[in-house]
Amino acid sequence: MKMMDCPNKLESVKLLKSIVSQKLATHPEKVNQPLALYGAGDLGKMAKSYFDRIGIQVDCVIDRNADLMKNDPFWKGLNVVLPSDVSNEQKNQYMLAVCIVTMPYMPLATSLKEQGWKTIVPFYDIAEGYRDQHPLSNGWFANKLKADEINNIVTILNDGWSDDISRAHHLQFITWRLIRQEWSFEKAPVNTENRFFIPEILDCLHDNESFVDVGAHHGRVSEKFINITKGQFDQIWMFEPDSNNLKQLQSYIEQQDEIIQSKMLSFSSAIGKQSDVISFYEGLGYASQISTLGRTHVEVMTLDQMGLHPSFIKLHIEGGELDALKGCKKTLLKYRPIIVLTSYHNDDGIWKLPLWLINNLSDYHYYMRLHSWSGTGAVIYCVPYERNAENQAASR
Repeated sequence: MKMMDCPNKLESVKLLKSIVSQKLATHPEKVNQPLALYGAGDLGKMAKSYFDRIGIQVDCVIDRNADLMKNDPFWKGLNVVLPSDVSNEQKNQYMLAVCIVTMPYMPLATSLKEQGWKTIVPFYDIAEGYRDQHPLSNGWFANKLKADEINNIVTILNDGWSDDISRAHHLQFITWRLIRQEWSFEKAPVNTENRFFIPEILDCLHDNESFVDVGAHHGRVSEKFINITKGQFDQIWMFEPDSNNLKQLQSYIEQQDEIIQSKMLSFSSAIGKQSDVISFYEGLGYASQISTLGRTHVEVMTLDQMGLHPSFIKLHIEGGELDALKGCKKTLLKYRPIIVLTSYHNDDGIWKLPLWLINNLSDYHYYMRLHSWSGTGAVIYCVPYERNAENQAASR
């Protein structure tokens, strides 16, 4: 893993040119030998459900906390073992799908090779090989960048991001997606704990926010928002088109006290760039998404149609973020909310998402932060100038 100093504008452009001059990593992986998972946490569970859905057998799960994890009902009927319990013969036999993105992949893969494992692959790189059967897309490989695309990235590095940490994280993201190298920058750490609520967001929140949670899942982000604001907010609007997720989301709302509950509304619509009824692949937990592979249909609305007055918008919709932005441009211009959005589910995050924001929303501070590894957990943060000014005035 390459460790470097946090780059300024000039240095970041030089590093970009170095990245795009290297040979692309272009091939997803297929399972052609017995399969084991490394990691029994949330991603390991999602991987097991994923392989079940596409008909690939998982033989065992390896986890350093196997004694604890084997008691989880989810893993009932499957062998969950410590790394030390795996034989050399099994290490030769198995393809090991690494289901951990809370730590760097490369040092972990090196360690596993030193332990005798022969075939080690990030889970998401395997999932990319079965996109014709399942829509999960976090393992995408970027195509060779054209000259105009490189120029767009240079514009973002020079004129878009508000700090060197954002430039560092943008380059780290591009490096993984283009050449599957893992760069890391001193003073630009990957923080797995504060997704959507980095200090630059916390510093400008007030006690009368109107929060839009698009891709609400089970309400975890809204719950964090409620806790951070200590219940002092105006309204929360939550959008979740997956019927299973929506039931759990509504159950979460019903568990709140009367005052909090009165300020929360849930909607079953998906959010996009225009009204429509479209195929949706549900039942994938937080990976459910609009997809031609889907067997159900959902209503798509635009936020502009909803007539909301948001001061804070969060978008996490598995690659649909750019369409959602296009469908709420009038709302953004009128109310100038804080915006936080994921940017790692497809190649929009390389330049299309940040460039759209820069070109359409003036007088904003823009930040990018990585909250996990292997090219995932990338979030763009947008803070209007006046929110920072309000915070500065309040602190005087």
